Amino acid sequence: MSIAGPEAPGAPVGGAAEGRVIAVASGKGGVGKTWFAITLAHALARAGRRALLVDADFGLANADVQLGLAPRLDLGAVLAGRATAEAAVLAHPAGFRLLPGRSGSGALASLGGAALEAVLALPRQLARGHDAVVLDVGAGIGEAQRRLVAEADLALVLATGEPTSLTDAYAVLKLLAQDAPGRAPRLVVNLAESAAAGHRTHATLAQAMARFLSRDLALAGVVRRDPKVPEAIRAQMPLLTRHPASPAAEDVTAIARGL
Repeated sequence: MSIAGPEAPGAPVGGAAEGRVIAVASGKGGVGKTWFAITLAHALARAGRRALLVDADFGLANADVQLGLAPRLDLGAVLAGRATAEAAVLAHPAGFRLLPGRSGSGALASLGGAALEAVLALPRQLARGHDAVVLDVGAGIGEAQRRLVAEADLALVLATGEPTSLTDAYAVLKLLAQDAPGRAPRLVVNLAESAAAGHRTHATLAQAMARFLSRDLALAGVVRRDPKVPEAIRAQMPLLTRHPASPAAEDVTAIARGL
């Protein structure tokens, strides 16, 4: 995969205004967060937006694996000063760009001090020349995850209908209410058995938010369970490329349109 240049799909345009930073977060792993972040970036690109996906899942990054890429440079190289962020960015044929993370790096998994501040500054730097920067934030509630989500323009919190996922999503939303009281996150329900089931999951979390935190919780959208999703992941291809008319593809496209 070649480095994105001025002619590449989704490449930034000099002097362009700063775009929107969208953090995709979840309380626990296994809810499809990375797949959703990839598909959202792709959907935004298909809508004509200059979209950049940043794999900010420190220590367990795998967006490049899902996309079948073998990057020469990554976020670890950027933080170590061996490469600029722009040099580490790849242009995907689907039209969006990717700044890959580094899987299995203990150094990235325990970011702090100057390294953490450098990571927190990256989204704003990368937003110059892009319409949207989508952050695939690692699951959990560590300092790096919390600050990335709190400082984004929009936080999308992913959850499923499973009780453990609901509990963990509520924990993320509760902390976000403390860290960024002026921000209004939105919920994405993934792996829903139906649109109605997804709306019931949203209602459960929204009621808890209203009762215990006196805050509203908007629904960004529901993504239905779709056998085409794991098939596309196994093929290491974006869903919108492999199965653009599948139910989950339609749902993510609708969410991107709503943003």
